[in-house]
Amino acid sequence: MMCLDVFLSSQETSEYEAIKDLLTPNVSIKSPLISFDFYNNYFSSEMEFLDLENDINHVKGLACKFNWKNNFDKLFNDQEFDAIVITDINQKIVWVNDGFSKMTGYHKSFALKKSPYFLQGENTSLEAKKRIRKKIANDTPFQDVVINYKKNKTPYTCELKIFPLFSEKTTHYIALEKKVVSFET
Repeated sequence: MMCLDVFLSSQETSEYEAIKDLLTPNVSIKSPLISFDFYNNYFSSEMEFLDLENDINHVKGLACKFNWKNNFDKLFNDQEFDAIVITDINQKIVWVNDGFSKMTGYHKSFALKKSPYFLQGENTSLEAKKRIRKKIANDTPFQDVVINYKKNKTPYTCELKIFPLFSEKTTHYIALEKKVVSFET
């Protein structure tokens, strides 16, 4: 409304008189929008849900392509995550969702064919790296926390939930990643 106020205040009286009838609100609307904020919150949550659904459907499409036998409905059930990263058996990234870009600042195409280790830096614990490598070698689902770095070199604590993806044997891994708040002293 402020822009309209500024515009109207800049008009000559004759110009205002010529358009004032166009400024009368339409009262024929049956249920007026009480607050745009309510709608905006609803719309944002619906868009997040659709983005999540689209990501899951994309993963299921990859599952068909690679003949993965995992139960993806169960895998995604009750999981909270910001990013999805799929790597091949050699831990080279084959797909990331838009949430990855939002969380890290890296464009999706930049991440492709790289190892997720490019996200690590000076405060990434060597113990965490060893733990993660060992758990991946065990070829079972696991959860861990690691300090990663955004493109702008800002560190963030990342919770990883990694699941092997298999047909007859493991061919890929999927990581559901969530930025978490850590309280370090």
